[in-house]
Amino acid sequence: MRRAAALMLAAAISAAAPVRAERGDRDKPINIESDRMTADDLKQVAVFEGRVVLTQGTFTLRSEKLTVRQDKDGFQYGIALGSPATFRQKRDGVDEWIDGAALRIEYDGKIERVELFDQARVTRDKDEVRGNYISYDTRSDVYQVQSAKAPIASPSGESRVRAVIQPKKKPEGSSAAAPLELKATPALEGAR
Repeated sequence: MRRAAALMLAAAISAAAPVRAERGDRDKPINIESDRMTADDLKQVAVFEGRVVLTQGTFTLRSEKLTVRQDKDGFQYGIALGSPATFRQKRDGVDEWIDGAALRIEYDGKIERVELFDQARVTRDKDEVRGNYISYDTRSDVYQVQSAKAPIASPSGESRVRAVIQPKKKPEGSSAAAPLELKATPALEGAR
């Protein structure tokens, strides 16, 4: 029974989204609902299938299939599959949510990396990034986004990385930034 509980914990950890999550979420109970579950205590693998919903605090993962495993050193790994698999979580310390979706979401607890494969999308507030692959290293806060290797023939350009970054509002009372002033350097003036 302890191993099954560890696998449930692994499911929550494997669902970690590429965000600065609510710190209190880690202390909340993990709830997983699905149509079916198969657990192999010997191999330390659990598979949840059919309308899978994992919640822990503000974090919610929805998928068609969630496979979680734990290695002999206690590191957790997870794969969520869906059309698409989605997650949503509140950011720590701000009133913002992170939403993500991909056909496959993987978590590697040993190297603390979250990867979104195929039709990957992550949004924060009104900012959005899309690509065929999004990787997030939770230790270094580094994102990597890649387009599809082979261009997809579509007018929307789905094979390209797309990012929408909204202008950020300045706090009230702050002065406007000084206009950018370009000065010619002496070396370039002689070349004219």
